[in-house]
Amino acid sequence: MSAKLHFRPYNPKQNLLFPERLDKDIAYNDPVRVIDAVIDELRLDNFKKLYKQTGRCAYHPKMMLKVIIYGYMNNLYSCRKIESALKRDIHFIWLAGYEQPDHNTINRFRNRVKDEINEVFTQLVLLLSAKGYVSLDVEYIDETKIESKANKYTFVWRKTTETNRSKLIEKIKILLGQIDDCIAQENTDELDPQSISPADLRNLADELNRTLEQQPKPVTKEERKAQREKKKQIKHLNEHADKLGEYDHKLSKLGERNSYSKTDEDATFMRMKEDAMNNGQTKPGYNLQISAENQFITDFSLFPNPTDTLTMIPFFNSFLNRYGHLPSVAVADAGYGSEENYRYMEENGIEAYVKYNRFHIEHRPRYSPNPFHSDNFYYNEKEDYYVCPMGQHMERIGVRYAKTASGYRSENVRYRAQNCNGCPLRPLCYKSKGNRRIIEINHRLKEYKRKAAQRLTSDQGRRHRGRWCIEPEAVFGQMKTDMNYKRFRHLGKDKVAMDFAFFAIAFNIKKMARKTAI
Repeated sequence: MSAKLHFRPYNPKQNLLFPERLDKDIAYNDPVRVIDAVIDELRLDNFKKLYKQTGRCAYHPKMMLKVIIYGYMNNLYSCRKIESALKRDIHFIWLAGYEQPDHNTINRFRNRVKDEINEVFTQLVLLLSAKGYVSLDVEYIDETKIESKANKYTFVWRKTTETNRSKLIEKIKILLGQIDDCIAQENTDELDPQSISPADLRNLADELNRTLEQQPKPVTKEERKAQREKKKQIKHLNEHADKLGEYDHKLSKLGERNSYSKTDEDATFMRMKEDAMNNGQTKPGYNLQISAENQFITDFSLFPNPTDTLTMIPFFNSFLNRYGHLPSVAVADAGYGSEENYRYMEENGIEAYVKYNRFHIEHRPRYSPNPFHSDNFYYNEKEDYYVCPMGQHMERIGVRYAKTASGYRSENVRYRAQNCNGCPLRPLCYKSKGNRRIIEINHRLKEYKRKAAQRLTSDQGRRHRGRWCIEPEAVFGQMKTDMNYKRFRHLGKDKVAMDFAFFAIAFNIKKMARKTAI
């Protein structure tokens, strides 16, 4: 006798599909519980000013924050995908309490809190500090270039704009010289073509037009020809005014930058590390600076300039404004090793483990210093002179001052040899013309490099150098590879900063959840 076959009851059309408590099927150590607890601890009083007291009741900001951040934790950066997850994913449904805001509502909320979300990130880091995850004393600093959403073919270059503007000024000069109207000529004599503005050209065109209207109707062929010529001049003046205004607008948008995108004027064209074609093509993007500790993001800032030298001091100021103090230790690579940065850190009591551009070369096991390089010349500090490889004294002849893009003024002392004629080492020593070699030495920077090398080669310095490789570099690796955050999805620096603030919060909570589960 065969046994009877049995199946579990199956009724997909029952009225109650889910259990009475959704969290019954959510593990006690699931990251969704961590984000629920963390957001509940944060103060969101400043969110109230974003809402009106009248009208339809809005979704609670805590719920919206939890849902969006949890979406970022699971690589869901699209509002439509988050909307779909709120209807299908039990974790999202539990987190939202069965609320189902649509993608437009989610997007409006993100844009509405673009200023307040930065304060939420600060609160989270302070919470991590209170729980012992970070100390905010040792900061590992690094940068990465992230591509903008902007069209990569809509670029504006400073050099091209300045060249075209100069050509336009020459055309304006020629046109002003051709104007023979007496009244207009008086106005043109007062104009300086180099400092002329679009308003000046339009005023001149209006003056020419009024003069033309007051003249009697032309009768002869020559008079009609002269009238047509004046109308042509007025037309060209207005065209030049529009074009000059366009160039001036582009230069004002450029500021200190060399380029920007027309579709995202805050984005600068720079070379990306992720270059699939390996052709060095520039793309519109932002220079993202972060500080990390125990692989938590403790601060971030976006900059339009591709180099790191000019970003360190503003980044420290951002850290100071956020937490009310500067870190006691800073660790960074050679891109930050400038005199200005070393001086700032020394004056503010920051112990700098920051490399300079030749640090790795100088500390290779087989490194042999070049005896003809000025840095390797013997220096008599007491009498202030250098000795060349031939033994000749190089006396001080003056000082040259150089100013950086940030306005910092450095001092370079110049030393000159007495006579290099007939020196057997002359071909090896220098290749420039002249019979006396001249060198420039920045004594302050040289001393900063000496102190930096001493710190970096110490036991503590070796530990910090080893940690630097697994702090910000690991964060960037997890960000781009694990969480697929390789390209910004918004236009404009304020919205890009808002989006990354959401990501940084999600990243830190995700890291916190992993450490809690261990």
